[in-house]
Amino acid sequence: MARAGSADNVVLGERRRLRLEAMVARPTSAQRVVLRAKIVLAAWRGRSNAAIARELGIGVDTVRKWRHRFVRHEMAGLHDRPRSGRPALYDLDAHLLIVATVTQEAPQVDSHWTHRLLAHHLAQPLGISASQIGRILASLDLKPHRVRGWLNRPEDPAFVTKAQAVCALYLNPPGDAVLFSIDEKTAMQARSRKRATAALRRGRPELREFEYVRHGTVSLMAAMNVTDGTVHPKIIVANNSATGQRRSTSSWTTGPATPPRRPKPGWPSIPASG
Repeated sequence: MARAGSADNVVLGERRRLRLEAMVARPTSAQRVVLRAKIVLAAWRGRSNAAIARELGIGVDTVRKWRHRFVRHEMAGLHDRPRSGRPALYDLDAHLLIVATVTQEAPQVDSHWTHRLLAHHLAQPLGISASQIGRILASLDLKPHRVRGWLNRPEDPAFVTKAQAVCALYLNPPGDAVLFSIDEKTAMQARSRKRATAALRRGRPELREFEYVRHGTVSLMAAMNVTDGTVHPKIIVANNSATGQRRSTSSWTTGPATPPRRPKPGWPSIPASG
């Protein structure tokens, strides 16, 4: 489909054309690469160099350059060639040491590695800055500050059937029964301020004591009434099956309940039981 008079005829297969179009549509693509991909696609559609330059607002020499580069080097020709510059300050061994640190070691105090923490940890062997570590990790697509959790499905062949039954019960609770969803929060620290908080005054903010007194831990069990959304909390002494069995339906409904939360948009509505 290239123009007959063009010295560099651009020929694209279906797969390569789709790849170029995806590169243009992708919002994260570098703009210079997007421009080069547009040049190649326009040339493949038979547009002349002058017409492409007018449409994209660039010079004709730019169109000739990237059209020629693509014909000679294909997709690799759309990217800049390696440029000469000063020698790298940190060689492959330094990169491997950084990778080994973030993937095999854990920080002694913090929950995860940060650029500054890595720079301090590797100051003796490398003497590297936090910004340089950030660039190295970004080039390797390593993000030690991000954590993604997962939950293994129980090895039960009937797990899906049981889960569907529970979900169906929540969505369609029986009208002549009370349905509760129960969960517990254990070992919560019970603390109080060492001194009373002083109320705010004119020209002075509220004064709050920094130190606190520990009163041990407490465990909370709560039951949500699925039909109306109210939550009934109970303080428990022991977190075991006997404690859960002692909490009958009447014991949950006798205490104060918290008001139901408003459902988020898109959540299925649960009809109230009669």
